[in-house]
Amino acid sequence: MQERRPTLADVAREAGVSVTAASRVVNGGRGVAPHVRRRVQAVIDRLAYRPSPAARALAAGRADVVELVVVDDGECSLGSNPYCGRVVAGIAAELAGSPAQLRIHVVDESAAPRRLVEVAGAASLGAILVNVPADLGADFYRRCDRVVSMGRSAPRVPFIDPDNVAGARAAVDHLYRGGRRRLAAIHGPERNPCAIGRRTGYQEAMRDAGLPPLGAGGNFRREGGYAGTQRLLADHPDLDALFVACDVMAVGALQALAAAGRRVPDDVAVVGFDDSLLVSCTIPPLSSVRQPVEEMAATATRALLGGHLAAWQSTFPTTLKVRESSRPDPRRGRGRLRRRPAGWPRG
Repeated sequence: MQERRPTLADVAREAGVSVTAASRVVNGGRGVAPHVRRRVQAVIDRLAYRPSPAARALAAGRADVVELVVVDDGECSLGSNPYCGRVVAGIAAELAGSPAQLRIHVVDESAAPRRLVEVAGAASLGAILVNVPADLGADFYRRCDRVVSMGRSAPRVPFIDPDNVAGARAAVDHLYRGGRRRLAAIHGPERNPCAIGRRTGYQEAMRDAGLPPLGAGGNFRREGGYAGTQRLLADHPDLDALFVACDVMAVGALQALAAAGRRVPDDVAVVGFDDSLLVSCTIPPLSSVRQPVEEMAATATRALLGGHLAAWQSTFPTTLKVRESSRPDPRRGRGRLRRRPAGWPRG
C-alpha cells in the first residue's frame, strides 16, 4: 500500500500556522514574517512536501498545461485509431472545470527524440505519453519527472496499463472452450509494450493447452490485420480461430476472411482487443477484450495533477466481451484450458 503523501494542511499543522500562511510560503507570497517563513520551510523540508502543480496553478490564477504526446509511426493515430480518441476523452473529462488545458503533440518516431526534448522543457503540469518507446520515455523522464506513460515503459517511469496478459489468455480460453484447436494470432508491433503483453498471454495460453502457437506480425492498423490473415490462411488453411491484438486489425482480419470465403464464426472465430466502438460496426459483431481506456487516462491525469508520481504504476483489469464473431460451434468438441505448472511435460 502506497504511503500517504503530506498535504499543505499537514505542513500548516506541524508549523503551527494557518493553511493560508503555509500556502503563501509555498507559492512565494508576501505577508509572512521571516521567522514564520523559516519555520514553515523547515517543516516542508522535513516532511518532503511537494505541492501539487495543479494547486499551484489555481493559487496563481493561471491555466497550466498537460501535454499529451502521441508517437504516430502508423501504429496509433488520432484520426484512425479509436484508442487515441478515448485517451483524449478521458483526459478532457478529468480536466473539466479546472484551469488546466490539454495540448496535443503528434510526433513522427524519426523526429521524436528532438520533439520530446522540447516538450519536456515546456511541460508545466507534466505529460502523458502514448506509444512512446521505452528508451524515449526514459529520456523524457530524466528531463521531466512529471510524466505518466499509457502502457509500460522503462524502469522507474510511471505508467498505467491494462492487464494485457490476462486479457489475451481469456480470449484463447474462450476460443478453446468453444472447440477451436487451430488458434492463430495476429500480434502487434514488436516494441509496443501492450502488444508484447498480449503476445505473451497468447503464447502462455497455447502452451498450457498443449497447442502449437500460430502467429503473424501486425502493426495495429487495418491493413496489418488484413495482410496477417492472408499469410495465416496461406500457411495454415485449416485454422479455425483468430485472436487479433487490437480491434482495428480485427476489422482487417474480418475483411480478409470474407474475401477468402471463410464464414465467421462458422469456419473461423475471431476475438479482438480493446472493445472500441468498432465492435458494433462489424458483421458479425466482434467479440473483444475490453480495456477501460477512458478511466485509465483519467486516472493517469489525476496522478499527474496530484504530483505524487515517484515509482507510481497502476494496472487495470481487462474483461472479455463475447459477441457473435466467436459464437461456439455445436459441431465441435468442447474443452477447458488449464494453466499448467512450470515444468509440466508437453504431449
